[in-house]
Amino acid sequence: MSTINFFWKVWLRLNLLTKDVDNDYIAEVSTSNNTRRNEDIVQRIVDLGSEIKYDTLLSILNQRDRIVREMLQQGSSVLTGTCQYTPRITGTWLGSSAKFDPEVHKITLDIVPSAEMREALTQVGVEVLGVKDSGAFIGLVTDTATGATDGSITPGDDIRIEGDKLKIAPEGEAGLGIFFVDDAGTSTPITHRLTQNDPKTIIARVPALQAGKYTLRVVTKFSTSSTTLKEIRQIEYGKQLVVS
Repeated sequence: MSTINFFWKVWLRLNLLTKDVDNDYIAEVSTSNNTRRNEDIVQRIVDLGSEIKYDTLLSILNQRDRIVREMLQQGSSVLTGTCQYTPRITGTWLGSSAKFDPEVHKITLDIVPSAEMREALTQVGVEVLGVKDSGAFIGLVTDTATGATDGSITPGDDIRIEGDKLKIAPEGEAGLGIFFVDDAGTSTPITHRLTQNDPKTIIARVPALQAGKYTLRVVTKFSTSSTTLKEIRQIEYGKQLVVS
């Protein structure tokens, strides 16, 4: 049995997929919205006493990422010390002579932990912090075009955002709305009129996003009282959304 050397702190949140069960929870790992990047990895290497300069290390890691992306573009499967990337195409093909149709088929990747990563995870324990408070949160995002709740979304189609205290209010006020934030921190707003804008559910049209991973952010001043909040409330979905 592996020794537990690390702990993930988790909050319990009501499971919105089981609407008929009142006492069903899912665990949400508390990451404190802290996403690590190559700069953080390089700094740790430097802190461990590397003789290679920070800028050189960062350049090597960025080149490594570029090469991995290029290998995947060429159709190769890539196995690293953390995970294996395998090219995959979703969608059905009608007939043996069917051609690729970008309206039906999506180019994507399967990503699974490597053997080393699976072994490393056996050293992780879980500390339950309790039930997350009833404040504003995003509990589930559904791609209405596909019904998927795994984080995949379709530009040009609607997503259903479920949670609590999500309503965009006051409507039309500058700075408020729904945004998709990429890994570089660039924020793309939803400009299409919201199909539904309620405290527990928002239905919104996904803009023409490029392929990649995004953090969904809701910015509002909504309050359950008769007056809106004086300061904006920013709510982020714990799972990254993916455009293939």
